[in-house]
Amino acid sequence: MSKSLFKQFPEVSSKEWKQKIQVDLKGADYNDTLIWQTYEGIDVKPFYHRDEFDSLPDITDSKATEFKICQTIFVADVAKSNAKALNIISRGAEAIKFIIPSEEVSVEQLLHNIDLSEISLYFELQFLSPDYVKQINNFTQSNTSTFINTDIIGKLAASGNWFLNLNDDHKQFESIVNTTKTLSINVSLYQNAGATNVQQLGYALAHVNEYLNHFNDILDKDSKEQLTVVFNVSVGTNYFFEIAKLRALRTLWSSLASEYDVNPKCHIFATPSKRNKTIYDYNTNMLRTTTECMSAILGGADTVNNLAYDAVYHKDNEFSERIARNQLLILKHESYLDKVNNPADGAYYIESLTTQLSEKGLNLFKDIEANGGFLNQLKEGTIQRKIKESASKEQADFDEGNLVLLGTNKHPNNEDTMQHELEIYPFIKTNPVKTLIEPIVQKRLSNNLDYKRLEDEKK
Repeated sequence: MSKSLFKQFPEVSSKEWKQKIQVDLKGADYNDTLIWQTYEGIDVKPFYHRDEFDSLPDITDSKATEFKICQTIFVADVAKSNAKALNIISRGAEAIKFIIPSEEVSVEQLLHNIDLSEISLYFELQFLSPDYVKQINNFTQSNTSTFINTDIIGKLAASGNWFLNLNDDHKQFESIVNTTKTLSINVSLYQNAGATNVQQLGYALAHVNEYLNHFNDILDKDSKEQLTVVFNVSVGTNYFFEIAKLRALRTLWSSLASEYDVNPKCHIFATPSKRNKTIYDYNTNMLRTTTECMSAILGGADTVNNLAYDAVYHKDNEFSERIARNQLLILKHESYLDKVNNPADGAYYIESLTTQLSEKGLNLFKDIEANGGFLNQLKEGTIQRKIKESASKEQADFDEGNLVLLGTNKHPNNEDTMQHELEIYPFIKTNPVKTLIEPIVQKRLSNNLDYKRLEDEKK
């Protein structure tokens, strides 16, 4: 069709829209009635308009059509893990994340018969070993989609201790990065502990900046150009904000990377958050993970690893893992979320959120750098304190019913019983081990309420 439609209708400016809304409010205050503020301090307006943008937004370079469906395997038994990997690949998984507990795991046996040219591989090592990383690298060198998730600062933040100590960790980490040309940043830790989206972005940037500072004079020009940064991100239920968060993360990384002359493209590995998952009315968790996976896909995640609906209280099991995998298969092949590369581009609301999150995240990053850097603020406890403050505000809203988790603090099924269903301990564990710094503790919003209901069951 060569002619534009609806030219007979005059354009309506944002000012005219606001005036019309103000009339319809019949004296009620526009700001108090229709504008709400998020934990990040962002004012969300009732509508967004083209004339609020000075220029058209840039086209993002992420490709939703290429997102990979991933599943995690904890390698307790090598032969069984290999068989499980082959099985889930045949059932639609396009990527596997292996959690390796020790150096005794045979890489060759673990990857036996897996087509390395077709499957993306992620290795989360629960130990620090350059030699083991070289084994993985040598065996998978034909696979350009192999990622080693070693994050020594993330280990310090989560546990309060280094793997060994500061100097030895950095020395061994240098060898690992020289081998893999990969940096891994655990942003999920901050989200699951209660950090706001702005904090997650600012901390992610400051976290990776510690590594870039360290490696700036160690890596040569070619290594910098080959460097891949993997951001491991958790996605919450605030649908549009989570889309914008991932888009903002790419923007911020590109800006920071240009200052160090490193590869401006990052790799985003996304998983649904555990923070809003519940024990009671657990099927609701499937609804939450579905929208969270959608946000991850539309936000441009490279790989999406769904969370089983019963992950917080059950051991790994075939049924829930199949459901989690099928959720992603439905989104990809039946909901057609792999047909458009950048579906969120040009949506005024999402573009506005992306810009605001980027600006606020950048300002937080600058503040951290001006006050000694991320590692220094971790040691001082500043990062932990800020996350606790944000988490406390969110927790208070949940406790007061302003933040709703259906089936838990609203419309709970009082006949629901769970005391005989728990296979793993779903509550916060206290660790008496002495630590160098205060660890960042991940906590579910319903932790206390679930615990109280469980105790009431036993009476």
